[in-house]
Amino acid sequence: MTEGSEPGSQDGSTDADDSEAPESGGRSPPAVAVVDAQTSGNVGTIARAMKNFGFEDLKLVDPPDLSRDSEAYGFAGQAREDILPNADEVTLDHLAANYHTVALTATTNEDSRKHVRFPFSTPAELSERLATVDAPTCLVFGREDVGLTNEELAQLDEICAIPASEEYPSLNLGQAATITLYELRNLALDENQLPDVELERADEPIVERLNDQFGEFLEAIDHPVEKRAKTGRLFRRLVGRAHPTDREARTLLGIFRRASAHLNFYGDADDAAAKNADAKDGAADAAASDAEN
Repeated sequence: MTEGSEPGSQDGSTDADDSEAPESGGRSPPAVAVVDAQTSGNVGTIARAMKNFGFEDLKLVDPPDLSRDSEAYGFAGQAREDILPNADEVTLDHLAANYHTVALTATTNEDSRKHVRFPFSTPAELSERLATVDAPTCLVFGREDVGLTNEELAQLDEICAIPASEEYPSLNLGQAATITLYELRNLALDENQLPDVELERADEPIVERLNDQFGEFLEAIDHPVEKRAKTGRLFRRLVGRAHPTDREARTLLGIFRRASAHLNFYGDADDAAAKNADAKDGAADAAASDAEN
């Protein structure tokens, strides 16, 4: 959108429903549509969430004022540079005709006797399924107060709802979009700013050394022999679930090694002292016996 023009047009005269329809068979990230938003700030928040999670194509049905001095640009962050000004104004009919549509709602039906809002998916479930859909897809969000009407929902292909408190399931429009786009980020992002934790996992030989050292530790503390195998398995499974980093595994390995050596050293010292004491007692007993004789 250029400043002062309608969304989706360069001069305010373009009918967005005549805009080029998406190519079939595309695997681009889903488009995001907002129907009749009441406040421009929520549109800006959604644009920002799109930018956060790799989505680019914003569709607006009956949008509020989105001029450069509106709240939308204040809430959009870096999305004010591309996603928000490039949004297309369309109709719901256009979305239904050209996309596989997913309607977002907080209110669902309880069973198939009322099928307009049933069955439904959570965003996490939707993420797995949409990854296999080889067609242009659009996530459709409704109004802040009443969401999408039953008549609007009836035009759309499937329903998605965010699990929330039964007492208060309705979320702010911007919050709902942010949660949904986060859950669907695998459809839009190849990489993110976080390091790959799996690549930081300690190599298996280090993990095995840690398990072996724990076994030596059990021996050093004189853990009951009949319990050592079970205790070792428990420790192995604990470490297996934890996926320690190389530094974590080596630190624990060092601690158990030092503890075992410490226990063995003082154990040997105590044994030597005991032997010396026994020897002295024996010598004293012998001397006393000689004196009596």
